[in-house]
Amino acid sequence: MAEPDTCRDEIRYEGGVRAVLSTANGAPTWIHTNRYGEISTQAYSGNIWLGVTKPATRPNRWYDYDGAAVICGRFDKTPTGFFHALYAHVRLYIIDITAGIRPQYYGPGDEELSSGGLLFSNNIHPIPRITVGIDRWTAFPGLFGYLEIKGGITHGWLNDNNEYVSKTLLHHKYVGGRIGGKLPVNISYEFHHAAQWGGISTKHGDLGNDLRSLWRVALGQGGGSTLNEVQNAQGNHLFSQTLTLTAKGQGWHVDAYWQNINEDGPVHFIGNTMNVKDGLWGISAEQDVWPFISGLTFEVIQTTDQSGPWHDRDGMVFGGNDTYYWNSIYVQGWTYFDRTIGSPLLTPANSRVWAYHAGVKGDIYGFKYRIMGTYADNYGTYRTRMRSSNTAVLVEVSKTVEQAWGLEFGLALAGDFGTQYGDRFGAMISIRKQGIIKQW
Repeated sequence: MAEPDTCRDEIRYEGGVRAVLSTANGAPTWIHTNRYGEISTQAYSGNIWLGVTKPATRPNRWYDYDGAAVICGRFDKTPTGFFHALYAHVRLYIIDITAGIRPQYYGPGDEELSSGGLLFSNNIHPIPRITVGIDRWTAFPGLFGYLEIKGGITHGWLNDNNEYVSKTLLHHKYVGGRIGGKLPVNISYEFHHAAQWGGISTKHGDLGNDLRSLWRVALGQGGGSTLNEVQNAQGNHLFSQTLTLTAKGQGWHVDAYWQNINEDGPVHFIGNTMNVKDGLWGISAEQDVWPFISGLTFEVIQTTDQSGPWHDRDGMVFGGNDTYYWNSIYVQGWTYFDRTIGSPLLTPANSRVWAYHAGVKGDIYGFKYRIMGTYADNYGTYRTRMRSSNTAVLVEVSKTVEQAWGLEFGLALAGDFGTQYGDRFGAMISIRKQGIIKQW
């Protein structure tokens, strides 16, 4: 399951169309969720996309490069066009430099089957950004591959320009270590720090957009133009840690992971935080020996504690009522184009959730399939205390038919059942064509 070195570079093309048909109250959860913001939440919509890609093909040489330009048109009540990808990436030895709009998954587990990470998921349009770091797990010199590291730092632009704050900026840095190397059991740890900062607020004006502000944001220091940011930290800060235990063999691996989220400083090690009851716990298994079932995932998401119900009361500060993804200055919260940047099961108005999620995928005689199911109990926030529940299911199948010019045909059926959205059903059909333009 290691990265292949094809020793040949190529330019590929891809294009296709999609159509979504749903009951009147909107597209079901897993039709539009965790698809990089391409699918509308509305009951009826369509997509058309076209692009070229130059994949990274030689992970074992001293340099590699890739890039893509993919444009997508979405047709619903408000038709729009956007870039799904527009980026260039180069790796020089172990250092990666990326600029542009690049789909990238930072969550734990299997991207196709996971419900999404608590800090970042694939639920939103890719954010324009510049990133410098070590993207892949890389052996630390002199330790025979038994210690590997990765990390990076990002500057991004949240250019959705919502009604509360326009021209918001993104700061994201992360670092990780993994012990074990070629041993059958590895353990890894990752720490991520993200912050919305800067921009122009309709209420507070200029929120600080200079290099001094960036420095304060990076270090989590107080500053800016509002009393809240001066007393606490400039920007809306979120932290996440992930601990993963991996067992692996020839053609298979199993990951057991625990991810937490924190919006208060100082940050304590995972398992020693005030909100230790909250987190994402999962197990993901993948193998490439028997194709009928190539991946399995099961996750539990619990965010109802939030360090307790009280932040302060009767003159005493308890530090609770964390209200994940919400911020008093960045009122839109941890969202981008009205979609949650982290787990799609949470929103700024509904961040106290207890959910169970499962998924399976495979290939049966050329029919690639994915099946997912999620049950969520929703409790709103400590302020609103809204109760609702939802069961979301998805069955998705695709097959490439060589006799039909190599087109790939796909069908997805999904439904929601419960009080959160009401009962709703939907289907998505898709036709995709991809191939090689040039190879050398």
